[in-house]
Amino acid sequence: MLTKPILTLDDAKLIAAAAETEALANCWGVVIAIVDDGGNLLYLQRKHDTQFGSVETAIMKAKAAVAFKRPTKSSEDAVLSGRLIHLALPGVIPADGGIPILRDDVVIGGIGVSGVRSFQDGQIAGAGVAAYK
Repeated sequence: MLTKPILTLDDAKLIAAAAETEALANCWGVVIAIVDDGGNLLYLQRKHDTQFGSVETAIMKAKAAVAFKRPTKSSEDAVLSGRLIHLALPGVIPADGGIPILRDDVVIGGIGVSGVRSFQDGQIAGAGVAAYK
């Protein structure tokens, strides 16, 4: 029987706390979403004054990172370099801020951040993932 690592709620809280620390250190209000390896929402937090439109965006970034097994920044970079086919792929979010979460080189979930500029969302998400490693 095969076994695989999983992302637990405690893992998600640890990742989100590190991401929140990065956001607060920069006075950025964001939504932080953590999904499991199937793209199912495991944890979500929104700073009280962050626009509510960022809730779905953060979730979609996390799901895209899991679905494509790469950061959403790769699609942003592709679109910016003229590869517009990325805009037609289902579930693609061509904006930084979605990063897959790995354990033993296996995608076990994803983080999505939305609320500030794209590269800032990516910085926050990166801080969350870095704390997990």
